Amino acid sequence: MKRKEIFVFRERCMGCHSCELACAVSHTKAGNLFGAVLAGDSAYHRIWIDRINGSPTPIVCHQCANSPCVAACPTGAMQQRADRTSFLDEQLCIGCWNCVAECPFGACGQGETVAIKCDRNCLDDEGVPACVRACPTGALVYMTAAEYAAERRKPRRPAAAAAR
Repeated sequence: MKRKEIFVFRERCMGCHSCELACAVSHTKAGNLFGAVLAGDSAYHRIWIDRINGSPTPIVCHQCANSPCVAACPTGAMQQRADRTSFLDEQLCIGCWNCVAECPFGACGQGETVAIKCDRNCLDDEGVPACVRACPTGALVYMTAAEYAAERRKPRRPAAAAAR
């Protein structure tokens, strides 16, 4: 089975932050917004909407093969599973932020005392990440690199031509 990744179609993002909310909610004990609010539960999101050249752009972890965030961690808190997914052991994190400094994509963030990053602990019953499922415009997709490349190569009709 080919490895799936979260890819971004920047031109589709409208900056609604639905992905951030879905990510945070998926990391609460309740696992849903209603239950999290009732329980007073809160969590950090592990995806960010940033502005690049004036356009909203989701910043996602690329789950690198030789993860710079893992290599930079002096305590072994940032780890990598056999499937290449990196994650943080919060008990070992000392908040030095080396992972934040070393991530070339800006996908590691700072919590109050520990680092935060995508850990893929949000997959639904169909194996789709919460951020992808929540994206109303399809700016976030979960597919193989070959599928993404093929989708990118598809010809696009200009909006004016599509309206005719």
